[in-house]
Amino acid sequence: MSLAPRAVLVHRTTEYEELVARHGTHGQAAFFLSSRGRDIEEVAERHRRARRALAQVTAAVPLNWRQALVERADLDRFLFAPEDVVVVVGQDGLVANAAKYLDGQPVIGIDTDPGRNPGVLVRHRPRDAAALLASAGGAAEELTMVEAVTDDTQRLVALNEIYLGAPGHQTARYRLGLDGDRGVVEAQASSGVLVGTGTGATGWLRSVWQERGGTLPLPAPAEDRLLWFVREAWPSPATGTSLVGGGLTASAVLTLTVESDHLIAFGDGVESDALQLTWGQTVRVGVCGRRLRLVG
Repeated sequence: MSLAPRAVLVHRTTEYEELVARHGTHGQAAFFLSSRGRDIEEVAERHRRARRALAQVTAAVPLNWRQALVERADLDRFLFAPEDVVVVVGQDGLVANAAKYLDGQPVIGIDTDPGRNPGVLVRHRPRDAAALLASAGGAAEELTMVEAVTDDTQRLVALNEIYLGAPGHQTARYRLGLDGDRGVVEAQASSGVLVGTGTGATGWLRSVWQERGGTLPLPAPAEDRLLWFVREAWPSPATGTSLVGGGLTASAVLTLTVESDHLIAFGDGVESDALQLTWGQTVRVGVCGRRLRLVG
């Protein structure tokens, strides 16, 4: 007998909850914010909207479905199942946080704060949850992801971008090359390398792209193409600046060999969940074989 679908509701602790946890009471949190020119009522109202949205989505789950509630901090410890339907209730970034732990499960993005969130990934309102859950097994947009794989089989997957560089964003030293580029490899010293997807082209990747003049065409979110940029490459007798940006098709790979004592690679801005890279280690970055299936 097959299992009934499970709705996995992903949410995050609100700013209000974090403030009260840090300062002990609502009053102490209000005093802290007022001393910095902010009103706690604005923060509390966003908290109430988020909790109302979560309650409304929870109530929309069919009675014969199973349910699970997962806070963002617990995503790396939660075991997703093939029959899950993932409902992200929050900001766009929360979809990216969940994406790396999924393998084909449909994702529904519910915006808890329309007008404040861009709504690139959380495209729907809480009132739409029932209809979306009923059709979650149908068509979905397949969003391209990026992956980094090391020579000791560590693997990192991200929806927006992967950053490779030094902890604390100090100077990173490495050798950079492209598969199939006639073996051309360049020693570099820089602030790190950013490799991003079409979804990431609405965020950090876009800011670097704009600084470079926007000459390369940005990929679409579902396109099997990535963009990569070296940040602040430093020219010296031992390091070059000729390989500082380009595109990667589905079959192309960017290769980086570490020439620092310690570099890291992390995805979607989550530096706490990073690959640890040491001298002589090689990491290959390219289009991931997995996709994020975003409903609607």
